[in-house]
Amino acid sequence: MFKKLSAEFFGTFWLVFGGCGSAVLAAAYPDLGIGFVGVSLAFGLTVLTMAYAVGGISGGHFNPAVSVGLTVAGRFPAASLVPYIIAQVVGAVVAAFVLYLIASGKADFQLGGFASNGYGEHSPGGYSLTSALVAEVVLTGFFIFIILGATGSRVPAGFAPIAIGLALTLIHLISIPVTNTSVNPARSTGVAVVAGGWALGQLWLFWVAPIVGAVLGAVAWKLVDDSEEAAAAKVTGAPRSA
Repeated sequence: MFKKLSAEFFGTFWLVFGGCGSAVLAAAYPDLGIGFVGVSLAFGLTVLTMAYAVGGISGGHFNPAVSVGLTVAGRFPAASLVPYIIAQVVGAVVAAFVLYLIASGKADFQLGGFASNGYGEHSPGGYSLTSALVAEVVLTGFFIFIILGATGSRVPAGFAPIAIGLALTLIHLISIPVTNTSVNPARSTGVAVVAGGWALGQLWLFWVAPIVGAVLGAVAWKLVDDSEEAAAAKVTGAPRSA
């Protein structure tokens, strides 16, 4: 368990440091900024690279919502859920402080939102609480749905991190203007702890919405997943029902 929790710590650290770091350090850099597309790719690449690096050790969750979704889907033991979430949040907070240490070394550094997630006046595009809630629930739900499908037994082994990383990239391309994209309570918590103020005040949404979305995504996957039926048919020789 220690090695699994360590893997989750480092994986979540990399996600926050790489993804939020791209937003804080490189997104609006004069003339050469990477913009929304670059930040979206950065988040996707953090998950893709760490899923290959430590996914075989811990499962590569790096996200409390993913752990909840996998638990609801029966893919992850409930007894390990809280320790995983703690490791993920600690990794995110440590990464945010390391990022702050680097960013604050610039002479004209201003903390600002520090890549925090927000709604209303703190949404990059000025989107409402309702818009933020719906976006985070729907996008997290589909993220879990894709993870469960990509890691299924009937999918070629070794390709899941690519699908999952690209899914997270797409999610950011859609929702950075709405909430700055969370779909990950740990990611939201790490930078909110550093930013303080309004970021902490709005943090509740970025726990509630992703977890609700994760549960819905897991339930939706269970409605379409026929892996158990296929396995039974293979054993008995009986045809699967339509």
